[in-house]
Amino acid sequence: MVSTNCFKCMRGMRSICLPLTTTIGFTLMLCYIMVLYHPGRGPGLAQKIGWQAWEAINIPKTGEVHSSPAAGTGHDEHKTGGVDWWNVTDVPEVIDYSSFPLDVWSPLLPHDTGLSAIEVTRCVVDPVIAGDYCAPRSTMEQDAILGKWVRVPRDLNIEGSYYGGFVNIYYRRTRRQDINVITDIILLEENKVPDDPKGWHSTSVSVRTGSRGSLTPMYIWYKTGKTGYDMNPEEKSNIITELDVLYGEDAPWYGFEKLEPPAIPESRNIEATWITYRRGVKLPPRAPPLHFSHNGKFKILQVADLHYSVSRGVCRDTSLTPCTSSDNLTTTLISHMIEAENPDLIVFTGDQLNGQMTTWDAKSVIAKFARIVEEKKIPWAVVFGNHDAEDGMSKETQMGLYKGLPYNVVEPGPKDVHGAGNYVLKVFSADASKTQILTLYFLDSGDYLPSTWDWLPFSHSNEYDWIRQSQIDWFLQESASIQQIERPFYPDTGKDLSNVWPRQSDQITPVAQKLAKPNAMMFFHIPLPQTFSKVDISPLTGKPLDVGISDQEGASHAQHDDGFFEKGILYAQESNHVASKSIPEVKVIGNGHQHLTENCRRIKGVWLCFGGGGSYSGYGKVGFDRRFRVYEISDFGETIRTWKRTEKDEILDEMCLAGRNAAPFSRR
Repeated sequence: MVSTNCFKCMRGMRSICLPLTTTIGFTLMLCYIMVLYHPGRGPGLAQKIGWQAWEAINIPKTGEVHSSPAAGTGHDEHKTGGVDWWNVTDVPEVIDYSSFPLDVWSPLLPHDTGLSAIEVTRCVVDPVIAGDYCAPRSTMEQDAILGKWVRVPRDLNIEGSYYGGFVNIYYRRTRRQDINVITDIILLEENKVPDDPKGWHSTSVSVRTGSRGSLTPMYIWYKTGKTGYDMNPEEKSNIITELDVLYGEDAPWYGFEKLEPPAIPESRNIEATWITYRRGVKLPPRAPPLHFSHNGKFKILQVADLHYSVSRGVCRDTSLTPCTSSDNLTTTLISHMIEAENPDLIVFTGDQLNGQMTTWDAKSVIAKFARIVEEKKIPWAVVFGNHDAEDGMSKETQMGLYKGLPYNVVEPGPKDVHGAGNYVLKVFSADASKTQILTLYFLDSGDYLPSTWDWLPFSHSNEYDWIRQSQIDWFLQESASIQQIERPFYPDTGKDLSNVWPRQSDQITPVAQKLAKPNAMMFFHIPLPQTFSKVDISPLTGKPLDVGISDQEGASHAQHDDGFFEKGILYAQESNHVASKSIPEVKVIGNGHQHLTENCRRIKGVWLCFGGGGSYSGYGKVGFDRRFRVYEISDFGETIRTWKRTEKDEILDEMCLAGRNAAPFSRR
């Protein structure tokens, strides 16, 4: 009986243990596969112990540095064979080209996929309404092999005729490796053919169809070369990957080339229309992280109120003679200012576009003024003015265009905050600590309030918008996230060679240390109502703190106010410590908007400064030279100085706004 009971007990344990053992073993196997065994990126990445743990380490070739600024490697050996932390070569970004749509025109996408065919159509109805009715004829088989027809939504006839209908370019794009792709493109007049016609094809419709005047018909000719399979990498990098249209006589979009001659030549009251094309992939170079120099300086050039148009522009209110093509003259002037001041950042403070029905193609205008900074390879930022979205293109769309240009540092900002382009830029120290020692806020001050006649083209209210409560909340949230640092800031020389940094006594006058946020500056277009309030009195001189010219035009600001100055600017203090209470974090606000006003006024401890009109295309006054405001932040962020440089290279009203030699801050 005992043995029988033992046998039954053993059988029961076996029925339990076998499934239990199997379950435990299977669980351990899954743990090993899913958690412990991670040859690639996965959840285990968050468990890194050191900088080398589970990371692929690439040994660079001699003379090359492959390190990301965000990696915190802290190279700062300066002229001793090493490199500064911001001046390193990033590992090339991995782009999934296969994810790009083939049937959507999106010229900012860096397509490496070739085109297989090009056609031009003329449609009496807007293709947006007519849809496929205006597209070239095709079959499902052709679409599957060559790709679907894609319309370039840029009317070639927009300036050429008021009755000629809509003339658009279409192309096919394909990833198939057995299709001959387009390697070249030209424009030829009617009855002309390429010298060697082999492989060349012509569109059936002239790009000048329906245009006014006696223009000779002109056709697009494109050459199909090898298939993608037969091409070597060099040949693939030179295929035609995108088409676009430029209006006006200025530079095309970054990465594109003009197709000579113009589809519609420039004539009286008609701007030229150019077909542009891109070869291969042209990724816009990105700006390095904003940083101070080794001697603790950072310079900003403010460019206010360009008022550029699709045309070359018309000179206004200047004694400069001759003065034609005002946009081009202004571009030359800004280029000179950049060479004279050598800024680290250029800030365009609104009304880059003239509006008023002269910027009917914002993309062509943005390409025009962006060329200034592209050539100089300087980081640049933008805020919007009241004219920038006046002619139809939304500010959100423009932000997308800015992001596709070289060296820009703009951000679209949160979608749930009023306006577009509310963002923060942080400027870091040059030493290995990469400490944030300056904060730059950018806000959208709006344009016009809605009106009953908004449904009419080019109609809007004459009353300005204002900085709304959602922007105030956003600013306070961003300000609260800024970490306090020990100020004045001293570079971390412990990680650097001693001869890199000058003696600190030469840099900063010894002062009491404090724990506070870095100094901050802010830029937006339309000034606040408080800008024209009673100014502070200097406790040193007893004189009003108001420097510059301000009486040439009346105060122009929004009539409404959500209290941004009191609830935002004055509320956000640089420190919560009692010794630093009531000192605003934002020391300077830079505005545009008023071309003949170029003064700085201190209101309740905050300097409110105007850029002054710097463009020959914007209104001015004879005898009032075009000018640009410069901000120099030195002493590793402690001192902010400003001055204006005129078109005649005069330096006006150099003064200290914060730091050493500035008027003391008086608590109220």
